[in-house]
Amino acid sequence: MNSPDDEKVGAAVTLGLLAAWALHDAEELATVPGWWRRSLPALRERFPTVPEAVWRRAEPADGREFAVAVGVMAAVVASASAAGRLTGGRSAAYQTALNAFGLHGLVHLAQAGLVRGYTPGSATSPLVVVPFTLWARHRLRRAGVLRATRPRDLAVGFGLAGAAVAGSHVVARRLTGATSARPR
Repeated sequence: MNSPDDEKVGAAVTLGLLAAWALHDAEELATVPGWWRRSLPALRERFPTVPEAVWRRAEPADGREFAVAVGVMAAVVASASAAGRLTGGRSAAYQTALNAFGLHGLVHLAQAGLVRGYTPGSATSPLVVVPFTLWARHRLRRAGVLRATRPRDLAVGFGLAGAAVAGSHVVARRLTGATSARPR
């Protein structure tokens, strides 16, 4: 049975995380492979102090592997959104994912600023990612279910998000049978 606070949060806040993520990742699916191929030579020239090993590590997966990795990540975000829905927004997993999503959007904006131009994800970050995160946190706060967020919590959430991204690429590589020329 839902409490009155659960009703204040609603599906738009909790399942909305998955919807906002899907819009954002649709942009990434459409742009990452081509953008990376076109931009890598200029990035290497512009940032010559970055070690070659970093560039090799950053090379994207082929389009199929990238799409599967996005699908794996969709399962992670869907799980967090469902946990949020089932708990009226109280779930630590949901709130951590929401915070990580917002921080992820800020990283996209910082990347675009660093390269002084478009980077995959930077169009939907100011239009979808950051506004949704702020709105959802506001709704959670009004419902009295938003957990206090300390810098340590943000760092842990961001670290978990990074691990989920890396893990999704490992799973995608195994599922697609892709081999990578990148050294491990």
